[in-house]
Formats: sequence, structure tokens, C-alpha cells
Amino acid sequence: MIDHAGFAVADYPRSRAFYTQVLAPLGYAVVMEVTERETGPGGYQGCGFGPPRHPAFWVGTGARPGTGTHIAFVAPDRAAVDAFHAAALAAGATDNGSPGLRPHYHPDYYAAFVIDPDGNNVEAVCHAPA
Repeated sequence: MIDHAGFAVADYPRSRAFYTQVLAPLGYAVVMEVTERETGPGGYQGCGFGPPRHPAFWVGTGARPGTGTHIAFVAPDRAAVDAFHAAALAAGATDNGSPGLRPHYHPDYYAAFVIDPDGNNVEAVCHAPA
């Protein structure tokens, strides 16, 4: 249903570095970048992460809304959820729920949650059984 989503961030270079580190365990990387060279002085700067040729999650400049935004990234397995959480904490995120089952969603919902440098709630989730 959703083609792509994004966050406006306070410090684009910091957020680009943060998400590069945090999304690597999930198999996502920067696949597209837009700079002032394309948009003109003071224009949008941002990058899209995803699988090759599909920038599905963007971070960039712009008016930043209040905190409270949430996004969940698909993890291929539970080990990737664990690696995402470790990478996020190493990159400066705040723990918002260590890796584990969340059976109130469904019996195989295995997830971890962190708060990114801009206060957004970021999750990695695997729906597969152990």
C-alpha cells in the first residue's frame, strides 16, 4: 500500500549516518540521494534507503514535526532484529524496547524499538516463527 515514507530531521548528515548504520543489519542502504545541486541553494537535501532501486524510507531537510512519529522496518529474521537494536544503540539511539516477542500483537511478533536522534520511535520486526 505505501510506496515510501520519510522523516524531516534536525541534522541531515547526522541522521544519514545514523540510519546508514542502523538499517545495515536489515539489508537496507542508501539507494538514492538528492542534494542542493539538484534542488538549488536552500533546497531539499535527503537520501532514500531501501533495496536496490527502491528508496522506500527517506530522511532529509524540511520542517520537522513534533516527535511521536513511528516507523517499523521488516527484518528477515530474529537475528536481524537483535543486530538492528545493537547497531542503533551503538549509533546513539535510546532503547525503547529490547528485542523480544510481543505476543499481544501475535504469537510470532518479534521486535525491538529505539528512539532516534530526533525523537522518533523506530522499530525492526520479524513476523516469522522461530
